[in-house]
Amino acid sequence: VSLHGVGLSLGSAQGIDTEHLDQLARLVQAIDPVRVSDHASFARGAMVHAADLLPVPMSRAALDAMCANVQRVQDRLRRPIAVENLSAYVQWREAEMDEPEFLNALARRSGCGLLIDVNNIFVNALNGQLRGEHDDPLGACRRWLNAIAPGHVAEIHLAGHRHCGDIVIDDHGSRVNEQVWALYRHAIGRFGAVPTLIEWDTDLPELSGLLEEADQA
Repeated sequence: VSLHGVGLSLGSAQGIDTEHLDQLARLVQAIDPVRVSDHASFARGAMVHAADLLPVPMSRAALDAMCANVQRVQDRLRRPIAVENLSAYVQWREAEMDEPEFLNALARRSGCGLLIDVNNIFVNALNGQLRGEHDDPLGACRRWLNAIAPGHVAEIHLAGHRHCGDIVIDDHGSRVNEQVWALYRHAIGRFGAVPTLIEWDTDLPELSGLLEEADQA
């Protein structure tokens, strides 16, 4: 079992919710999973803990906060965790580093692993194309993957996405796109045979369809 969460809010300046972390620690002790992972995001503010994965600014202050939060989680769980890159639909205006640089620094400083979601990278690149930032989404994704230090990668995620015309959504509701499969081949060529999970949350097919996707991976 690989435990994957959305509620730690590792990027929150408010720190980690103690009750949430205690419950996770009890679950980890009971299951003894091969990996524990969550997202490079924040969901927790002064008055609310939202059920959404919001991007952090790629700044040194945000990196310091996330490193401290990741270290606290790892100390409590007595194991390293893996941290996943996001599908981000909003952006901060200012950034002091790019996302791979941020994630590499997080892994290096905290000792955590990285969970690389290839579909998230592609969704972000497609949305960047829609914003006029570049005209080569696959090339942007390959450059992103090439910038990640291979020794940090603990797991890979794949999924389907939905193009809505003016935005692309990581909805986990369809087969993995052929371009994402191409990026996955690039990723495992760089990172090696990393354990891989295909996420499919909505519009589920028959079991045979899920097994076909797993077999292709």
